[in-house]
Amino acid sequence: ETSTRFIACMPFILKEEGGYSNTPGDHGGATNFGIIQREYNVYRFGKKLPLQSVRLISSDEYNEIYWTSYWLPNCAKLPAGLDLSVFNINVNGGPGRGTKLLQQCLAIHVDGVWSGETDDAVTTLQAAGDVQKVIKMFHDDERQFYSAIIAHDPSQQKFSSDWLGRNDRCEALSLKMATTIPATS
Repeated sequence: ETSTRFIACMPFILKEEGGYSNTPGDHGGATNFGIIQREYNVYRFGKKLPLQSVRLISSDEYNEIYWTSYWLPNCAKLPAGLDLSVFNINVNGGPGRGTKLLQQCLAIHVDGVWSGETDDAVTTLQAAGDVQKVIKMFHDDERQFYSAIIAHDPSQQKFSSDWLGRNDRCEALSLKMATTIPATS
């Protein structure tokens, strides 16, 4: 089971993640459609299926992994546009990263743990109609996140244009979604 918002966000994620890669220096290792081999092994093991190369991942499998590990439970609570921003960084930076960046933008306690305080701040944001402002802040903070990675580990510099370009493309699409999709969808 999925949602119309998840389905609307998936083409961006899949386009950005691309097909199979095993780039030297990429800490994720072998990856296909954005799913790393280790994560695919955990998924297959949990389903009592034999392990296999991530090259063989099916669309049903990667959709289920994205839905359960990166979209649920919190992206569905977000307004259109901001849901894509958080989903995207969950995929690219780890499942807690989106919550941390969102908490920072909402000026609440930043711990990466979605709580009632985060729910309340999102509700307030929706009522105030400041979604575009928060999307812009979110992507500015994401740029700082990538800069910090590169400062800490200069070997990751080779990925910076990909990360920053993806961030810019996500921000543009998120802002468009925020202005063209009713808040109640």
